[in-house]
Amino acid sequence: MTQSDESATQPSGQDVALIVGGGPGISSSCARLFAKNGMRVAIAARNPDKPVLLNLEKTHGVRRHACDASDPAAVELLFKNVVRDLGAPTLVVHNIDGRVPEIFRKQITEADPSAALATLRNSAFSAFLVGQQAARLMRENKPNANGARGTIIFTNASAALKGFPLSGAFAMACQAKAGLAQSMARELMPQGIHITNVPIDAAIGWKQEDGSRAHRLAGTSVDDNMADPDRIAETYLQLHRQHRSTWAFEVVLRPWVEKW
Repeated sequence: MTQSDESATQPSGQDVALIVGGGPGISSSCARLFAKNGMRVAIAARNPDKPVLLNLEKTHGVRRHACDASDPAAVELLFKNVVRDLGAPTLVVHNIDGRVPEIFRKQITEADPSAALATLRNSAFSAFLVGQQAARLMRENKPNANGARGTIIFTNASAALKGFPLSGAFAMACQAKAGLAQSMARELMPQGIHITNVPIDAAIGWKQEDGSRAHRLAGTSVDDNMADPDRIAETYLQLHRQHRSTWAFEVVLRPWVEKW
């Protein structure tokens, strides 16, 4: 990981984007698109040496950072390093699902309380930590031509809208994250910081090595039946560029064939 020992000077008018939760799906698509649109991009993950992140560094100049987003000290250090290397962020994407394997498909009477707590910590609590640090910095940003100081986007899931059977802990975490976003929007949007909650009601099929798009459980994408992370990234970029007279708070994304 390359890091400068000198303070970075952010070029006038150039956006700095930080994506927290790095993987081959939404995060990678966002990193590529943001970089192609002239942003300076950083991406954080517990393991920043994943092949997909190494490739993003090589092909798009994305800065990689190690961070456990459920750790307050680690999140604080992440933002300090991003400011040092790239400048103060104007776009922050929290893209962490948060579920731990032990909590999948468990009846409420069988769910392990420690796994439920870990899910809440990884998802909603990490969103709080990232949102807090982002807000502290963005309040000090100079308004752009649109009067905006920055954008914070929370990727969420359909569980933010409806609690399914056998997923009480995940529904709890997703709805906590939605409540956090709603509170932040009411507090920070009048200060020029755009907050958006994006529940994605779909399986997300990202591009595999053979060029197909697939989901680990739902199989291969056919006839646009899965959400395309490249299209999700386009939505995120559009949200960041929205005029403040029509800022969207909640945008629900689902394929045209999704039953809801």
